[in-house]
Amino acid sequence: MTTAMRDTLAMRAWKALDTVIDPELDQPVTELGFVAALSVRGLETGGHEVHVLLRLPTYFCAPNFAYLMVADAHDAVLAVPGIETARVELADHFASEEINAGVAAQESFGSAFPGQGAGTTRDELEELRLTFQRKAHLACLERTCRQLIRSGWQVDALAETKLGDVPDSPERESLLRRRADLGISNDPGEPLFVESTGERVPADQLPARLRFAKAVRISIDGNSGLCRGLLDTRLQRMAEEAKG
Repeated sequence: MTTAMRDTLAMRAWKALDTVIDPELDQPVTELGFVAALSVRGLETGGHEVHVLLRLPTYFCAPNFAYLMVADAHDAVLAVPGIETARVELADHFASEEINAGVAAQESFGSAFPGQGAGTTRDELEELRLTFQRKAHLACLERTCRQLIRSGWQVDALAETKLGDVPDSPERESLLRRRADLGISNDPGEPLFVESTGERVPADQLPARLRFAKAVRISIDGNSGLCRGLLDTRLQRMAEEAKG
C-alpha cells in the first residue's frame, strides 16, 4: 500500500466519522475532539484495516452513550470503500474493556452489560438514539425560529410558515438534516414548526412549545461547552503527566 493510498483512506475514514454524533450533545465526535487517533494499514488480503482511538471527556461518561458512539464509529469507517476491517477502541473509560469487546464482537449493549439491556442486537440502543434525535430536532428548530424572529418575523406567524419560506442559512440546513433523520418531509410546502412526529403544532400551542425548545437548546449548548472543557482539561493533564 502506497503512502498516498493510505492517506486517502485515512481522510475518507475521518470524513466518515463526521457522521458519528454524540447522542447527548448532537455534535460530531470529530468536532468535539473525541477522536484521539486514526490510522490505516494494509492487510495480506490486499484490503485495509482502520484503527480509531476514541477518548471521551471523562472517565465516567455514561456507558450507553459511549457504546453507541463506538458502535456508530465502527459502522461508519467500515462502510468506507477499501476498508476491509475496522478496529475502534475507547480509551481511558471505566467500561472500555466491555465496550471494546462488545462492539468488536458485534454484540448488543445488553450482552456487553448484562442486566442493562434486553435485546440480542444493537437495535436496543435505537430508542436512545431516537430520544436524542428528537431533542436535536427541537434545538435546531429553535435556532431557526430565533433567527427568523431576529429578522423581524412574529411568533404568531411561525405557525403558518412553510419550509420554503425560510431563507437559506446554516440553521436551516441543520434543521433539514434533523428532520430527515426523523423521517419528516423536507418538501418546501411542509410546515416549519412540527413535532418530531411531523405533526403540525397548533398556533395556540406554539409559544409554549417554542419556550420548551429553547430550554432544550440551552441544555444541549451548555452540555457541549462543559464536555469540551472537561476534555481539554483531561488532555492537558495527560500531557503534563507524560512530561513527568
